[in-house]
Amino acid sequence: MPERAATVVGGGIGGLAAAIALHRRGWRVEVLERAPEFTEIGAGISLWPNALRALDVLGLADAVRALGAVEATGGVRDRRGRWLSRTDNDELARRFGHPLVVLHRADLLRVLTEALPADILRSGSEVSTVRDDGHALVVEHAGGESRPDLVVGADGLRSAVRGVLWPDADGPRYAGYSAWRMVTEPLSEPPSEGAATWGRGERFGYTALPGGRMYCFATASLPEGTAADPTATGPTAFDPKATSSSEHAELLRRFGSWPDPVPALLASVPEDAVLRHDLYDLPPLPSFVHGRVALLGDAAHAMTPNLGQGACQALEDAVTLAHCLDGTTDVSAALRSYDLLRRPRTQLITRRSARLGAVGQLAWPPAVLLRDTAARLMPARATLRSMTPVLGWTPPADRVTG
Repeated sequence: MPERAATVVGGGIGGLAAAIALHRRGWRVEVLERAPEFTEIGAGISLWPNALRALDVLGLADAVRALGAVEATGGVRDRRGRWLSRTDNDELARRFGHPLVVLHRADLLRVLTEALPADILRSGSEVSTVRDDGHALVVEHAGGESRPDLVVGADGLRSAVRGVLWPDADGPRYAGYSAWRMVTEPLSEPPSEGAATWGRGERFGYTALPGGRMYCFATASLPEGTAADPTATGPTAFDPKATSSSEHAELLRRFGSWPDPVPALLASVPEDAVLRHDLYDLPPLPSFVHGRVALLGDAAHAMTPNLGQGACQALEDAVTLAHCLDGTTDVSAALRSYDLLRRPRTQLITRRSARLGAVGQLAWPPAVLLRDTAARLMPARATLRSMTPVLGWTPPADRVTG
């Protein structure tokens, strides 16, 4: 089979994973990233068993696990600090073959970039257009023009590739709440368990990272574009110049009196280390493919982080895409198979994540009481069983058919 060329647009987790999977199958790959360097702005990331299976296919699961932390238990607490549900990570690993691993996003990105030849990583290469007329596939970008056999649009929530080839698709929709992410300084006695605490229209979660650090996240139901103002009693108008230190003050105002260990965790977060983003998901697309162009990750199915599945699904996408392209010269047909495998699953998970977020953000006291009571009464085994459709995924090559 003659050498084939692929252009991957976007150098995030999904794009790099797709480049690795294709490169190892003999494709000539280039990764176009509009940022000046391949880096990840973020905090922690949760890799569930399905993501680790995808990384196994790429030969990178061991390297990633070595950089991550595995907690014994975690779960959900109410606003008073009482446990509503708990998850045993050992049981999770027994049931699904891998534990839940948490690491810094930058560490994961480093593992992925180091798995590729440096000369195929092209930063500062913003894509202006993609054309596929059925004969020629052309990508115009800051570095010139590429004519590959395949284009992978992995350029995120506001994908340029999706905008060009799916012009009538609905844009991202605001989830109704904003999120803060941060990493603490190393703690002498970090919490032994991770937890997500549900309040009324607010949540605060934390989980362990290596080296005694904790990854923390928080949410609050706010109008889109609301900026922090620690002197206010309610939401304020959007201020694009809002600083990380003002966001830190906003967190203290909202969560400083929450149950231990939340105040101590906030006290250990540097004032300039708070990231703030409104949260969005993507309405369902009718297809993830257009001729010889495939969307992947957030460009195809951006989802809220409530299930911790955004990057996990991008990794699944990457290995599934490469599998579908194996042994065929008909790229368009292979991409149709990819679409059939990935679109129903990822859109279902997007809906499920949105529902979980809506439940977590409930603010009306009777609804909060009903939610917390239902969570407390649900057996741990039932919780794990409900996660099977998400976490039980296996790579296509490993599936038993017939």
